[in-house]
Amino acid sequence: MDTAAQKIILPTRRLDPAIVELLRALKPGDKIKITQAVRVGAKKWNAEATGEFRGLAYLQTGVTTERVKEDDLVVPVVRFTKPNGELTSISLDENTKIERGV
Repeated sequence: MDTAAQKIILPTRRLDPAIVELLRALKPGDKIKITQAVRVGAKKWNAEATGEFRGLAYLQTGVTTERVKEDDLVVPVVRFTKPNGELTSISLDENTKIERGV
């Protein structure tokens, strides 16, 4: 797993350059806090998760119909370990906020 990705790509939007630089600088074991906006219908709130950075990866998503491979979306995900030991990951979008050392 490449934890220092040279290029971080979103399928339709761009990440804030400050977030890209932070992701490039993170090393496994660094403490992070991720905040994302969650929206369900008209309600919107922020959800936070903290833990130790494990790496940056890409998730290749699929759809329920047969399509050509070139149509798949590839989404960047931050992998980390929560304080309770749970291994998890969060997909990034243009509204994701990541802080170091929290």
